[in-house]
Amino acid sequence: MSKDLEALREELDRVDEQMVQLFQERMALCAQVANYKKEHGLPVLAAGRERALLGRIGELAGPELAEYAQSVYRAILSVSRSYQHARLSQESKVYHTIQQALEETPGLFPQRPTVACQGVEGAYSQIACDRLFKSPTILYFQSFDHVFKAVESGMCQYGVLPIENSTAGSVKAVYDLMIRHSFSIVRSARLRVSHNLLVKPGTRPDQVKEIFSHEQAISQCAGYLAGLKDVKVTVCENTAVASQLVAQSERTDIAAISSRFCAELYGLSILEENIQDSDNNYTRFICISKKPEIYPGADRTSLMLTLPHRPGSLYSVLSIFYALNINLQKLESRPLPGREFEFMFYFDLDASVYAPEMERLLQDLEAGCEQLRYLGTYNEVIC
Repeated sequence: MSKDLEALREELDRVDEQMVQLFQERMALCAQVANYKKEHGLPVLAAGRERALLGRIGELAGPELAEYAQSVYRAILSVSRSYQHARLSQESKVYHTIQQALEETPGLFPQRPTVACQGVEGAYSQIACDRLFKSPTILYFQSFDHVFKAVESGMCQYGVLPIENSTAGSVKAVYDLMIRHSFSIVRSARLRVSHNLLVKPGTRPDQVKEIFSHEQAISQCAGYLAGLKDVKVTVCENTAVASQLVAQSERTDIAAISSRFCAELYGLSILEENIQDSDNNYTRFICISKKPEIYPGADRTSLMLTLPHRPGSLYSVLSIFYALNINLQKLESRPLPGREFEFMFYFDLDASVYAPEMERLLQDLEAGCEQLRYLGTYNEVIC
């Protein structure tokens, strides 16, 4: 006759107590290993040793439990490495940068800076900029690349860039540029986006033969556009540029997908409202600066990592987040230029620089990554 559930749980509790005691014993040995490595200048990670250990664990566990046992030991090894880094007390270069930013950042977020935006007056970037700042001076640039360059050169104190949309996904062009440019994120804004079909006053629906807009807006209105017949859809660099094009053109058979603000700004009529596929349509914008600035209330941290091109590299990083109980809000990967099948990984973490685990996280990541870039710690404004 099988044992009842309570009896089985009592046996599990007994085994768990034994496992905790063995874990404590193992970590005490790890501390001794850390001391030895510190005395002899050895790195914490011993990749060959870990591979051999995982292979042996699989053999000991047997065919049925091999994968389960190896998964458990991967977590144990990640925790062990983190513990050794803490014992070695190695100062994180990135954490030092964060401490310096905390000391140098003003107490209040600036309200009247010069800000770079892509497009023209009426662009969603400009709308987000006006929500982030009280009275900004906005300079408009033709491309996202020029926005990054304006901030890097010091021409503008800040830049505002779209980074992802709830319907169309990530703005890949911006992520690709993030690899090439030096910048810091100081704030982000989540802006509700409502798209409208704008035309010259008097234009009827049956007259529209071509629609202009940005590729993200077109993607966000894919369902509406699919229902149109014999209408050409043309991509341009910005939704506000599309509105400007319609307003300045002599043609009466064109329309733009853009905002209500652009209708008022360029004297256009709204032929159809809210044509986006989802009513819950939000675009997230980042506000970038040349140097790190960390303002009170900052609770989101962004990092960029380049990992060794070997099996398990990404898993090793994710296990660090898990071991330190840090919530991962976003993970994006983009191919590295000139490096076949190698990627840059972008992470948004639910973590403040004031959290005690932040220094441990950065120590562990610096030890296990080819390159670690700290992009900033900031808070997000809901517009």
